[in-house]
This record gives sequence, structure tokens and C-alpha cells, in this order.
Amino acid sequence: MEIERIGNEYFDIINETHISSSSKVLDVGCGTGRWSKYIAPKVGFVEAIDPSMAVLNAIQFTSDVPNIRISQAGVDSIPFPDESFDLVFSLGVLHHIPDTQKAMQCCVEKVRIGGHFLVYLYYNLDNRGAAFKLLFRLSNSVRWMISKFPFGLKKFTCSVIATLVYFPLARTGTGLKSWFPKRSFYTKLPLYYYHDKSFHIMRNDALDRFGTPLEQRFSKAAITEMMTACGLTDIVFSNQTPYWHAVGKRTR
Repeated sequence: MEIERIGNEYFDIINETHISSSSKVLDVGCGTGRWSKYIAPKVGFVEAIDPSMAVLNAIQFTSDVPNIRISQAGVDSIPFPDESFDLVFSLGVLHHIPDTQKAMQCCVEKVRIGGHFLVYLYYNLDNRGAAFKLLFRLSNSVRWMISKFPFGLKKFTCSVIATLVYFPLARTGTGLKSWFPKRSFYTKLPLYYYHDKSFHIMRNDALDRFGTPLEQRFSKAAITEMMTACGLTDIVFSNQTPYWHAVGKRTR
């Protein structure tokens, strides 16, 4: 199942020291609810929130999972007491909020002392070369224009991008991997991350990437600084894509 496979990438740094079958978990910015559905079999209960009408899709998508509850709420109005969750996670959300540091603090406040916070923020290409960074700057100009389109046109345009850009580059990576199984040069290709992903994932991520008016990016050092300022210690980053996702322990 694709959710399980992709979930393993985001939660690769989460283990039995972070969650158990009795853990209470909060998913901040759940969107369609796919990560709540991924983690639900591994924990006791999942509360999931999102400020948008995506909660309607999330409710339908997770209707067969009894230990998930979906609520419509934003990160600045999380409707649960402080220090009430063993694990709080927010994946691909906080970089779309103007004050990412404040938003992270709101999330961490819901973690019990000794509990953990998992976050994924877009990276600022701090582990990439000059050519990759130049290509990104060009694509960012396109994102700036597309993000201003009406939603219907925006969604259509991002589907076209997924078809003409994401899919060909991703499948080129798939081919190179099969032709040169003992080499790794192709992992540096743009959008190689999607070499084993479905078109559905590509289309959704293209909309998330090009459809949003605000996209902040952070270095590993900046994320460490923000997490530390929120009272997190024992911070661990994954060295695998997607970059960067990290987990920290709340100690105060």
C-alpha cells in the first residue's frame, strides 16, 4: 500500500521510544488524513486537525479507522489541553504559515513533558549543488505566478505540471535505477524522489508545491534552532528524503 510505503519515509526516525500501542497522538494539518491513517494502527488514539474543508475528505478517508477523530481547527486554536499528547506531528504544513516558529511552539505545547514532536519542513537546498539551486529558483518564479490563479485553474495547471514535468523526470529516475543498479548518480536528478510514487501523489504534491502563495524553506541548522527554542532536545534528523524531517523530545 502506497501510504504505508511513503509513511515509512516520513516516520523512519520514529520507533518504540517515541510511540506505543497506548500512545495518544496529534496530527496538525492532517489534510486528507493519510498520515493519521498510517500511524493509527501503531498507537492508541489519533486526534487530527486541519483548518480547511479538507477535513470532510479526511473524515471519509479515515471512516474505517475507529481510533481517529478529525476536527476542524488551525494551529493557533488547537482544541486540546497543553501537555496532553505523547507524540505531535506536523508534516509539510508549518512552512506555509508566516510565523513558522510560533506555529511550531503551538504544536510543542500540546506535547507532554518527555513526549516527542515530529516535523517536516521544506529544506532550503542546503545539501544541493549550484545547478540544482538555480533550477529551483526558476521553478519558484513559476510557483509565484501559478499561486495567484483561481483555484480551478491552479489545480488544472498543477495537473499539467505533474503530467509534463514530474512524471517524465520521475520515470527517468526509475529507468536509470534499473539500468544502473550499482550506481547512484541518478539520485541527484530533480524529482527523483518520485521515482517510485504514483501519479496521484505527484499531482497532489505539485498542487502543494506550486499552488501555495507562501513557501518558506529552512536549513537543518535553522530547524534545529527553532526546535531548541521550543524546548526540544535530543533532536534527530533523517538523512533520507524528504528533507528535512526531524524529531525532538520535549523537556520543558
